[in-house]
Amino acid sequence: MARPRLATALAILLTILVGACSDGPGPSAGEVVAYTSVDQVYAEPVFRRFEEKTGIRVRAAFDTEETKSTGMLNRLIAEGNNPRADLFWSGDPVRPFVLIGRGLVAPYAPANAAAIPATFRDAQGRWTGTAARARALLINRERLRGHPMPTSVRDLADPQWKGEAAIANPLYGTTTMHAAALFATLGEDEASRFFEALKANDVRIAGSNGEVRRLVVAGEVTFGLTDTDDAYEAVKDGAPVAIVYPDRQGMGTLVMPTSVVLIRGGPNPEAARQLADFLVSPDAERMMAESAAHMPLHPGVTVPANVERVENIKAMQVDYGEVADTMNRIQPWLRQWVGLPAGRQ
Repeated sequence: MARPRLATALAILLTILVGACSDGPGPSAGEVVAYTSVDQVYAEPVFRRFEEKTGIRVRAAFDTEETKSTGMLNRLIAEGNNPRADLFWSGDPVRPFVLIGRGLVAPYAPANAAAIPATFRDAQGRWTGTAARARALLINRERLRGHPMPTSVRDLADPQWKGEAAIANPLYGTTTMHAAALFATLGEDEASRFFEALKANDVRIAGSNGEVRRLVVAGEVTFGLTDTDDAYEAVKDGAPVAIVYPDRQGMGTLVMPTSVVLIRGGPNPEAARQLADFLVSPDAERMMAESAAHMPLHPGVTVPANVERVENIKAMQVDYGEVADTMNRIQPWLRQWVGLPAGRQ
């Protein structure tokens, strides 16, 4: 009886020694590092749901309001030679092209990607769109005073609305992206004339899309161009407003999916792929629809009554890579348009 007990003890001791001497899975086992420019209040519950489903811990880093859309991007670029993040969940489909251009992206097609319309994902798997916002007109119904409701972004330049409309500063955020999409769609000359017409029509330049919402809700302007998540906040608060997806009879409205990108050389590639699969899932899109009024890109996802389905609006036909290039190219012109020197911050 002594020999079996001795053999068992030696086996246990050997297991302990091997475990102590081996490198093991390292401190990152069972976790994934995610950087995101999606608002923390919306992204965090999605990450928590992933943790509940998989047992994989998400170590998340969020953009601040002051560095929205660029803080995480600059951090990823700075860490390019020694990646600390596994995945970037971008609040828009354009910023990832900066990472793609620098060779910082690992191609991967998430498990649910095939159900996403081809317009909203990269054929090479470098980025995949999911829960989307769109650009929309937010209109104060009480200030219409018998006028027909605006239905196009061109109405911002209509003299009947002189001094009655607002947009966010086009040097920043989604308004920059929308400006670039207009330049790419309309062409340089027509887009430039449109922006000069906005200035001549005394369109107010707000500090943010949220400020556009405030101006409309307060009745300081009749309508403004903003993002759907900001617009739905006004609806949820009971303001006397209407949301119009513009240019249904023309070029359509800009749809802006959030986008998922895997970082080349990230420390936890398998966990990153699992997180990407979840972020591009109907479950995650449903959560974003309920909390942030984002439109699902998967067909058949249940949405609240006040959230439009992406297939029910006319989306502007744009190449997001071209929009990214155009954003960089028109920055000096936009700086001059808002009254800043073209080459200085």
